[in-house]
Amino acid sequence: MSRPLEGKVAIVTGAGQGIGTEVAGLLAQRGATVVLADINADRAEGAAAAIRETGASAVAVGFDLTREDQVADAVARIAADHGQIDIIHNNAAFQTEAQRQQDLDVIHLQTKAWDMAFAVNVRGPMLLCKYALPTMIAGGGGSIVHSSSGFGLLGETTLTAYGSSKAALINLSRFIATQYGKQRIRSNVIAIGFVLSDNAVETVPQTAKDVLLAHHLSPELGTPADIAHVVAFLASDEARFINGALIPVDGGFTAHQPSMVDFQRLFAEAGSNKL
Repeated sequence: MSRPLEGKVAIVTGAGQGIGTEVAGLLAQRGATVVLADINADRAEGAAAAIRETGASAVAVGFDLTREDQVADAVARIAADHGQIDIIHNNAAFQTEAQRQQDLDVIHLQTKAWDMAFAVNVRGPMLLCKYALPTMIAGGGGSIVHSSSGFGLLGETTLTAYGSSKAALINLSRFIATQYGKQRIRSNVIAIGFVLSDNAVETVPQTAKDVLLAHHLSPELGTPADIAHVVAFLASDEARFINGALIPVDGGFTAHQPSMVDFQRLFAEAGSNKL
C-alpha cells in the first residue's frame, strides 16, 4: 500500500470504536502517526494497540470534547509530543440509546438532549479546531474532515437535535475553510449515510435495513471502510484542491426524489417507466 500520509500527524476523535477506529487504522496504514482520541481512554488505547501490532504508529489520548480545558490540554500535549498536527477527523458524535429516547420530534424533545447533541457534535469539533489550528497553520497547513450525516441535510420525524447539530457542523466546516483557506487549511465535511458498523449490525432490525437499502442507489449498504477511504483521500495532498466541500457518502441515499421507491413499484406494475 502506498503511504501518501507519511510524516503526517492525525487526530481522530471517537476513535475507540466503529468508524473512528476504521479511519484511524487506514490513516496509520497510509503512513500517518495517528492519535486516537476518545472519552473512553481504555477503549482508545485498545484500538491504538491493535494498530501498533500491524507495525503502524498510533497513540491514544482520553479527553471529553465538552470540556474546553481538557480539549486545550490534549491539543497542547499532542503538539508538544509530536511537534505538529496535520490532519483532524472530527468523527465523534453523541448518539446513545438513552439519547435517542429523548431526541424525538420538537414537541417531545428533551432540552437536555438538544444541549448534549450540540455540545458534542458541534461545540466539540469547534473547540478542537480552535486549539489545533494555530499549530496546523504554523506547520504549513493541513486537512480537517468533519463527519456530518444525512440527518443534517434532510428533515425527519425524529432525532431533531442530532440532525440540527449535524447541519450546524456543515456550516462550521465552511466557515473554517473560508477563514483559513489562504493559510493552507482545508476543511471539508462528509455527510454519512447508514453504515453497517458493529452496532448497526447488532441493533438495527433487518426490516429497517431493507427499507434503507431500497432507497440506496448502490446495491448494498455501506461499511466503515467505505467512510475511511473517503476520509483518507480528503486528508491527503491528492485532495489539495478540495476545500469547503460537502460530500455525501451515502450510497446515493440523498441523490434522488423522495418518491423514487414508490414510483419504482408503480413502474414495475405498469411495465413501463413513462409518467
